[in-house]
Amino acid sequence: MKLSDFNFDLPEALIATRPARPRSAARLLVAEGDRTRDLHVRDLPDLLQPGDRLVLNDTRVIPARLSGLRRRDSAQGPVEARIEVTLMEPAPGGRWRAMARPLKKLKPGDRVIFSDRLSAQVTARGDEDAVLEFDQTGAAFDTALAEAGAMPLPPYIAAKRPADAQDAEDYQTVWAARPGAVAAPTASLHFDEPLLAALAARDVGFSHVTLHVGAGTFLPVKTDDVSAHRMHAEWGEVTARAAAEINATRAAGGRIIPVGTTALRLIESAADEAGVLHPWTGETDIFIRPGYRFRIADALMTNFHLPRSTLMMLVSALMGTERIRRIYTHAVNSGYRFFSYGDASLLIPGPQAVRQGSQTGI
Repeated sequence: MKLSDFNFDLPEALIATRPARPRSAARLLVAEGDRTRDLHVRDLPDLLQPGDRLVLNDTRVIPARLSGLRRRDSAQGPVEARIEVTLMEPAPGGRWRAMARPLKKLKPGDRVIFSDRLSAQVTARGDEDAVLEFDQTGAAFDTALAEAGAMPLPPYIAAKRPADAQDAEDYQTVWAARPGAVAAPTASLHFDEPLLAALAARDVGFSHVTLHVGAGTFLPVKTDDVSAHRMHAEWGEVTARAAAEINATRAAGGRIIPVGTTALRLIESAADEAGVLHPWTGETDIFIRPGYRFRIADALMTNFHLPRSTLMMLVSALMGTERIRRIYTHAVNSGYRFFSYGDASLLIPGPQAVRQGSQTGI
């Protein structure tokens, strides 16, 4: 398949820069088989059945965007340059891979000062990113980063406005627990405590898994042949408890519904060919595109995604390419808000459709 197969026209006015309030007031496009309905996230308890199970990503977004001064000694004295950094993923020894702007102003040995309590030395620089070794590790690093950093809003929001104090709450799920993500699992941002209570009263189950979303989620696909694209690896964990809960739900006939593509990609990575989920820890670069045979997920709650993105390919794999085109045309024509702070969809394939096709992309 070609990259152009996943393109669509999106008016810029539909890109959300702030979330709905309350969270569960966001609109929800429900696509079940060939039927489409326009509802709200707060309607979820009426849409799910007792015994269904939502899979929730409990990663916590760190304030991964930093602004600092690069200081370099010269014969004429210290030379400074303003550097903007977005942390991407940790490396051993207190180091982080990071995107930096302007990257060309960094070289190995440079020191970048972010605050009185946090600085880093450049240990390597590639064509697209750099490796930074911070002067703090562990809890001291977490504290210093919380003081100096800002929430890493996606580029399409950051281009319109800077992150502010409200984003520290808005760009974090209510169940966030394990720090490590540099992007939020955005479908989960629609849940609030009243909605969780209503779902629990409906006897809908919850299982928590962890996938630390990396900045690679925003990297564009650069190959016209989508099969040549390589995914950015992200660290995740499915605990023995979560695996047992999900397997028991499936055995009892309940549906497994990941909230967000991150939770879906993780449980599909941890499942075997027979559809049994196993405890799992490691990095996944699973690439789900049309032709993929789903092992665990029966449906998906997710936001509306970027044109020509791997996430458009994932939802096309779930619902079918032509069906997704119709769903997105309806969303655009109906004024749904797109991307991280936008509205949501509940995608439920027709009977048996979710596990048809050939296995690919692992």
